[in-house]
Amino acid sequence: MATDTPRAATAPYGPQTPGLRHSVAEDVFGILSGAFVASLGLDLLHSVNAVTGGTAGLSLLLGYATGVPFGLLFFLVNVPFFALAVRAKGWQFTLRSVAAVALASALASVHPFTRLAVPIEPVYAVLTGSLLAGIGLLILFRHRASLGGFNVLALTLHERLGWSAGYVQMALDVAVMLLAFTVVEPSRVLLSAAGAVLLSVVLVLNHKPGRYLGT
Repeated sequence: MATDTPRAATAPYGPQTPGLRHSVAEDVFGILSGAFVASLGLDLLHSVNAVTGGTAGLSLLLGYATGVPFGLLFFLVNVPFFALAVRAKGWQFTLRSVAAVALASALASVHPFTRLAVPIEPVYAVLTGSLLAGIGLLILFRHRASLGGFNVLALTLHERLGWSAGYVQMALDVAVMLLAFTVVEPSRVLLSAAGAVLLSVVLVLNHKPGRYLGT
């Protein structure tokens, strides 16, 4: 239920076929398009004061509470996780993820100026936004990038303390949702939780590194 790297993405990629590996141009376009689609989904969530899991959800909450633009918060919140990512996932993955987060943050600041000034139905916004965020993440994962986040911390705690990465990720996501009750109306939090589940379903059903040979 997060906008972070899922547990499946932390496993080694399956056997690689050199002829199917993405070219530099394909990776650049993939990161650009993935960041765009994910940022559009996050903007829909932001437009109805909804949340999601991961650092995106935490950034949305901080934005609602402080009035600081979401795009700026999203990048700043992820900075500590970039440092952890170097050790957990390596420089290439980290730099790609920094680029993806920077792009998504910048685009999330632009989207509000392009929307028509009309109310958006909350259920539509949350479900569509979560679906788009999941699709955007899926594109990024297939080009060896992510939107940063809690997964890196979960991996680090697993390596150093032996804690289950999956349970740590789940606990952090649940904590974000519980914290949302202090900032967002309860009905919107419950709707957000449904959207976070939808996002996770997109990743679970479609992100299977061992089957995908274009990485």
